[in-house]
Amino acid sequence: MSSNNTAQKASDNWRDSDWQEELKQNITTVSELESHLPLSAEEKKALQGVADRHPMNIPRYYLGLIDPSDPNDPIRKLAVPSTDELILAGAMGETTGDPYGDDKHDKGNGILHKYPYTALVVATEYCSMYCRHCFRKRMVGLPNDQTVQSFQQAAKYIAEHTEIKNVVMSGGDPLLLPTAALRDMLEALRGIDHLNYVRIGSRAPVVFPARLLDDELIDLLAEFNRDKPLYVPTHFNHPNEITEEARIAVQRLRSAGVTVNNQAVLLRGVNDSVDTLTALMDGLLQIGVNPYYLYQCMPVERVRHHFQVPLKEGVDLVDNARRKMDGYAKRFKFIIGHDIGKLEICGRIDDKLILKQLHARPGHQDESSRILVRQLTDNGGWLDDLPEVQL
Repeated sequence: MSSNNTAQKASDNWRDSDWQEELKQNITTVSELESHLPLSAEEKKALQGVADRHPMNIPRYYLGLIDPSDPNDPIRKLAVPSTDELILAGAMGETTGDPYGDDKHDKGNGILHKYPYTALVVATEYCSMYCRHCFRKRMVGLPNDQTVQSFQQAAKYIAEHTEIKNVVMSGGDPLLLPTAALRDMLEALRGIDHLNYVRIGSRAPVVFPARLLDDELIDLLAEFNRDKPLYVPTHFNHPNEITEEARIAVQRLRSAGVTVNNQAVLLRGVNDSVDTLTALMDGLLQIGVNPYYLYQCMPVERVRHHFQVPLKEGVDLVDNARRKMDGYAKRFKFIIGHDIGKLEICGRIDDKLILKQLHARPGHQDESSRILVRQLTDNGGWLDDLPEVQL
C-alpha cells in the first residue's frame, strides 16, 4: 500500500475506536511514521535523534491531513519532528525554556497565578499530539490520579483568593483526561462564587476530534455550563486543519453552550502569508469559532529559529491580511505573551513598533494599558530584541 493510501486509511478508520483506545494507536516512533510518510534512511536517523530529545505523538486522524508527497506540508511541520529542533542558537537571537515566566508564578499544585484576576491550573501534562512549536516543551507528564489530587488542592487555593475571577484549565490538554476525572475537577470549581467563568484550553477539536464524539463529555460540559459560563480556547493554526471532523467537534461543543475561541500562533512556513491567515480566520468563522488571539511565536529553545517570524515582517503581514478580512474575522489581537505581561502588537509607524500592555504582573498594575514603543530591526522577533525608543 502506498504511503498516501495508508495515511488515508488512518484518517478514515479512527472513528471506529473508542477515543481512549484510539489514543493507543497514535504514531509515537519513527518506524511507525515510516508506514505513513516516505522517509529516507538519512531522514529516519535524523528524526530519531530529534524524537529522542523531544518525543513524537501524532493521532492517526491528524496524520491523515498531511500530504505525504510534500516535504513542506504545513500540517507536517506542526506534527512531525524536524532536525531544526536541534538548533539552539542562530540569527534570531537567544532562546529560553520559560519565555512566559511560568516558574516565577508557580504556586504549587499546578497553579500559575500571574495576573490577580486569573488562575491557570495545569490540569494534566498529557496531550493527544506533541506540537512541534509547543512553548512548554520542557514539561513532562504526571499520572492522572496525582493530577486530580493536585487539582483539589488548587481549587482550595482558588477558593481562598477572592480576587480570582476566572480559571484556565490548561496543560497539556484537560479534555484528554477521563471524563470522570474532568467531572471531579469541574465540581471543585462549581461552588466558588467569585469565579465568573471557566476556560478549558484544548487542541482536541483540531488534532483529536474523536474526543468530542463522547456524549458523556458533552453532557458534562452542558451541565457545568448551566451554572457557570464555560469557554474552550482552542488552537487552529492553518486552514487545512478546518475539516468536516473539526466542524462536528466544534458544533458539539457549541451544542453544550460552550463558547469556542481560537488562539493561533504566527509560524514560519505554516501560516506566514496573507492568503493563509485570511483563509484561517474566515474558515474559523465558518465553523463557529471566534478568532481571538494570534500569538507571536515565543523564543523557546528548539522552536524559535525555525518557527519565529521577525516582528518587522509579522506586523506588516498581519496588517495586510486584516485588509482582506471582514469585521468579525479581524477582531483577533496580535499578541506577545511576555514575562512582564500580555502585550498587543498594534502596528508600526515607520520603523517603530507600537504595543499596548493588556495585562501586568502582580505589583505592577500601573503597567496595564501603557503604550510601549520599540525600534524594529530586521531579525528581532521578541520584545527583548528591540531597543526602547520614543515616537
